[in-house]
Amino acid sequence: MAKRPVYLPAFSGDLLVSTKFMEFQWHPGMAAVQKQKSIRSLHDAGISAGICKKPLEVSSKSEHELGVALSAFNLAVKTKKHERVFTVETAYQSSKVFANGGPFKELLFGTSRAAKKDPRIRESGALVSFEFFGESWPLEPRTAFYDWLYINALHKNEWAVEQLAGFDAFTDIEFNPEKSINCQAYSVALYRSLEARGLIREATASREAYMDIVSAVPVNNASENTQIQPRLL
Repeated sequence: MAKRPVYLPAFSGDLLVSTKFMEFQWHPGMAAVQKQKSIRSLHDAGISAGICKKPLEVSSKSEHELGVALSAFNLAVKTKKHERVFTVETAYQSSKVFANGGPFKELLFGTSRAAKKDPRIRESGALVSFEFFGESWPLEPRTAFYDWLYINALHKNEWAVEQLAGFDAFTDIEFNPEKSINCQAYSVALYRSLEARGLIREATASREAYMDIVSAVPVNNASENTQIQPRLL
């Protein structure tokens, strides 16, 4: 058995995203078919518990085409000036500033896999901040910068936004909150919540407005369990 989060957009109340940790049957193995068995088990657990009716796996292992397309490795943006394409993953990795180097801006227009596997990402010391197109971002709130990159990329892919309305919960089978910080499924749920509350245009147009929005809620990252007790502001 294993436990993984299911993220639900919160269309009202203090939380923007409600996180439910579900226990389910884990199917070990690296093969995609094993991952998909675990995904189905996790989704069945969520549905049986009555927390959702139609969950979407957001990862390259998803059995749904939309879920694969929404993987941070695949979700892309084309620049207006030079029409060059980058992904959420290359944007995130190329923005990292470490104690001993970075940002490694040349990673932006490469492949997602190359950006994530670049040895400098692991060998340049502690992460101290992010820098994206000349703008510096702090490490706190914990997932704010990653989520901002993701929701802005998603906002530019209208075809994906239109399809999301058919789903009420989001998962990422690879995300383990004990080992990782950022989660693309959480970012999707955050987008849906901001959209439903009429805040998505404001959040994607202004960094300051976005930071005000996410800083004002009691839980604003993918790792905290909102079932236990939201942390105090």
